[in-house]
Amino acid sequence: MGGAREALRSCLVHVAHLSLQDFRSYPTAEVALGPGVTAFVGPNGQGKTNLVEAIGYVASHGSHRAATDAPLVRQGAPRAIVRAGVVKDDRKALIELEINPGKANRARLNRSPVPRPREILGMLRTVLFAPEDLALVKGDPGERRRFMDELLTARAPRFAAVRSDYDRVLKQRNALLKSAAAHRRSPGPEVLATLDVWDSHLARTGAELLAGRLELVEALRPLVARAYAALAPSSGAADLYYKSSLGAEELSTDRGRLAELLLAGVAEARKQELERGVSLVGPHRDELVLRLGELPARGYASHGESWSFALGLRLGAFDLLRADGDDPVLILDDVFAELDAGRRSRLAEMVAPAEQVLITAAVPADVPAELTGASYTVSDGRVVRD
Repeated sequence: MGGAREALRSCLVHVAHLSLQDFRSYPTAEVALGPGVTAFVGPNGQGKTNLVEAIGYVASHGSHRAATDAPLVRQGAPRAIVRAGVVKDDRKALIELEINPGKANRARLNRSPVPRPREILGMLRTVLFAPEDLALVKGDPGERRRFMDELLTARAPRFAAVRSDYDRVLKQRNALLKSAAAHRRSPGPEVLATLDVWDSHLARTGAELLAGRLELVEALRPLVARAYAALAPSSGAADLYYKSSLGAEELSTDRGRLAELLLAGVAEARKQELERGVSLVGPHRDELVLRLGELPARGYASHGESWSFALGLRLGAFDLLRADGDDPVLILDDVFAELDAGRRSRLAEMVAPAEQVLITAAVPADVPAELTGASYTVSDGRVVRD
């Protein structure tokens, strides 16, 4: 990370203030922040992670702990509000998100409403590592697809619309296939004609998403390999590659060619899809394969190697985002307690140069000496500066 920092001068970005209303366990909370390291320290269950989760939500409009927005709203409250004051070089911005489970969320920028919350994506970028990230190595392919798509959107917010369009097309197409499969007879001309239309939509939106992922993985590979080697120098080399449901063919990032391949793929799989009632070809079936040496990391990496690989993915993402122009805020949620002394020290040295680092820890001893800075004690829903 230090080398990337010296090679390219990016915009310096940090969160200067966080304000919460009915978010998770907090009726209200006001936290002043600054550049450098800030640690939130306190026993488990006191609300440390809720604070950094809120900052991550401002950046990504999603939670690393919850699949939906409902758990983010304090029990009994109709909505939650998260405000973040962001400083980019010398410019200040106030980002506000109103979280309305079951309804449309709303957003404001500098007190002015924006038509859609996703229009403020990119104002703040974060890279968050948490214990849940072990699933990036040990979990199902869906975890790694989500990692790619969230990083894609952080790099280029327009991919939020691409992902939304693809998910909508996939949902409609699957509903049609499921209906055809339920009737257990050959579909009529109307169904086949409708399916042709959805095939075309899937190929168009899927090609855009697939091309973005392929470009992302190509850029990310050397950064992850370098980060892993720095964290675990005695382990094998880390590598990753994209495995497409289109087969073993070497894929280019030409959108037109990818759309042709997707159309051919769904045509070949149509009989099987009609029998099973589900779409079998497309980016939703693809995989990011992680390798350690000659073996797949999933199933073969030790616990320590899996932690290092997951950290390597996040640190690689940090370097990639930083190379694009803006420093992401780096969030380390309850990470250091899980690492041995060597990995803890190496990770601390790697992240120390970041413009802003936010850490949560159960006890002060879990914060490495290399990461000195501001500290807050979090207890019983109160956040107090030490």
